[in-house]
Amino acid sequence: MDIRKFLLKNRMAAQIAYGIVLIVLIPLLITFNTVFIINKYNQSLDITLQRQALSIGRTISTLMENDLPWAEFVQIKIDTLLKNNITLQAIDVLAPEGDGFKIIAASDNERIGKKSDYYFYKLAWMQPNNDGLATDSPDEDGGGQFQTEPDSGRYWMVAMPMNGNDGKKAALLSVKISSKIVDDLTNYNRNISIYILIGTVMIVIMFLLVAVRLWDYALLYKKIKEVDKMKDEFISIASHELRTPVTGIRGFASMIIDGTMGKVSDKVLASVKMIHQASERLGTLVEDLLNVSRIEQNRMTIALESIDAGHVINEIISELKVQADAKKLYLEFKPNTLTLPIITVDPARFKEIMINLIGNAIKYTENGGVEILTREKIKSNTLEIIIKDTGIGMASTDRERLFEKFYRIQNDKTKNISGTGLGLWITKRLVELMNGKIIIDSMEGVGTQITLSFSITKG
Repeated sequence: MDIRKFLLKNRMAAQIAYGIVLIVLIPLLITFNTVFIINKYNQSLDITLQRQALSIGRTISTLMENDLPWAEFVQIKIDTLLKNNITLQAIDVLAPEGDGFKIIAASDNERIGKKSDYYFYKLAWMQPNNDGLATDSPDEDGGGQFQTEPDSGRYWMVAMPMNGNDGKKAALLSVKISSKIVDDLTNYNRNISIYILIGTVMIVIMFLLVAVRLWDYALLYKKIKEVDKMKDEFISIASHELRTPVTGIRGFASMIIDGTMGKVSDKVLASVKMIHQASERLGTLVEDLLNVSRIEQNRMTIALESIDAGHVINEIISELKVQADAKKLYLEFKPNTLTLPIITVDPARFKEIMINLIGNAIKYTENGGVEILTREKIKSNTLEIIIKDTGIGMASTDRERLFEKFYRIQNDKTKNISGTGLGLWITKRLVELMNGKIIIDSMEGVGTQITLSFSITKG
């Protein structure tokens, strides 16, 4: 079976397995790496401490070799060394006797004269001059000679032979060197590293949990994009298919109303007028859907030209004056100057925008009227076209969603006003495609002001 098909078929199981592997494997690798580094660091530190312990042993051995014939002098030096160096826990000097050794001087006077056949001493005795052995925290077999208090910490045991005046091995030096200070620092750093490791692992686990979830969101987003694309294609095809029959219905209805197809009864005429009005609304919806499809698929053609905005606005006012007069509203154009500056827009789209906005202003105004004002902005080199009405206005919550697709203000004043909820969304996109801006200010019960800004043509 193809791996890709298998993963797609078992997407949920694959996602869960992938998440578990990430959540388990990555923290384990981080933990292993941290523990490995800590262990290697401790090994390197132990090697360094061992070498330092041997170096201390050699120094003490050199200091005492000349006094080996006189045990009391050796004892004085042992006491002095222990008094002045807190890292030295114990110093013993042993003389060979039979198969073992006898302590002739020691930091603990009670041990002087005792015998020891500790195997470590025997190995150290076999080492060449000025050399010896060092090991950490050994236990002497038989008698527990080197047992210390539990809180004394780890120590290093150094043992090496010392030569007499004749150049032959005469005694064995045994030194216990505390590594508590170094071990405490090491343990502190190790604990800090472990805490940081735990924190890092927790953060990584949380990140991976989010990442796995985001992966699911990414797949879902991809699926939504595919569905959205299919929806756009369907709307585009459906709108094109609807346009022809709607145009036909509207045309035949107009012919019946005009009497071109003969005289009909008043009852039939009233029904045909209703059909014509419904086909007009359906035709508007089809055109809006087609425009939405073109904009979303980047197929909307914008041909920028330099035009006289005042001329276009006067034409639109002439076309919409009938609607305003039918509602007994005033519709006035009040430019700030007789000759408006030339702006750069798509003439057809600009006219479409103005018809939509002025038409909406008339539609949602019951008393008063609509004014179209202009204002030139020298600093930004733009012309502002202001459409101001005395209509029903809107609340701030409605104003925030006004440019959403299919959004319409729902209240008692708007329930009988028809519309698709696409006009302002299309208008905003068209304005932006022509490098313009649109701003809406409104107060419920007072009116609405829409401000359009377009670049003025230079030269």
